[in-house]
Amino acid sequence: MSVTKVATEQEFTELLKKDGLLVAHFMADWAPQCGQMNDVITELGKQLELKDVRFCIVPAEDLSEVSLKYKIAAVPTFLLLRGGQVVERVEGANAADLTNKVKTQAAKASLVSCTPTASTPEQDLNTRLKKLINSSKCMLFMKGSPDAPRCGFSRTTIELLNKLEADYSSFDILSDEEVRQGLKTYSNWPTYPQLYIDGELVGGLDILREMDASGELSSMLPKKQKLEDRLKMLINKAPLMVFMKGDREAPRCGFSKTMIGILNDTGCM
Repeated sequence: MSVTKVATEQEFTELLKKDGLLVAHFMADWAPQCGQMNDVITELGKQLELKDVRFCIVPAEDLSEVSLKYKIAAVPTFLLLRGGQVVERVEGANAADLTNKVKTQAAKASLVSCTPTASTPEQDLNTRLKKLINSSKCMLFMKGSPDAPRCGFSRTTIELLNKLEADYSSFDILSDEEVRQGLKTYSNWPTYPQLYIDGELVGGLDILREMDASGELSSMLPKKQKLEDRLKMLINKAPLMVFMKGDREAPRCGFSKTMIGILNDTGCM
């Protein structure tokens, strides 16, 4: 999934009109952390591969009117928008927080996209639940969100997953009563939270504690990618790797332009 580079206010307005979730990165070329976060959203786009989730880069200083409208005070700042309305906001280069919120909103977008219409006879609730469960490799159904759990069991589960450095998404069952009641029957599990891995129910907090004590849980959980591992992956992506401002077709600073010129002259590019 490509990341759209927004050049004008009109382009941004057109993106807002499209269905689904829009993740907008308000950034500046002079801020190195913005470049790092561009890599994060590019990787997120590859992981999600959902038609109803889109990513864009907005030059905050060039589009000052847009930045003013959405009260962008610093870069990087991320807005998650649906229907032109901000549903989540992440300020700063917080890759973990951004990833979790994007995956959570993507799951909700998937759920909304398959909501039954009047012409559809009760679009099989189980189909909706299955799609939601499989929207992430590791999916937690809880009360509240990882940042603001709404019960002690959910809070303890979040602490356990964070301790194990798990890469997971979550869904607030308090936000959708149909999902809350339907999942109890679907999973044959009457309480929350519930953790799914690869679409299969692992269990609730008591089961997770037992699996953690035995060491089994850690080996099952997908892990957050460490910065060092991400950098190694990027460095080894090609025999010759250039980290620059802009790209080879459109360098964004004099040093980068000169470097590309040298590489082109020597036949390395």
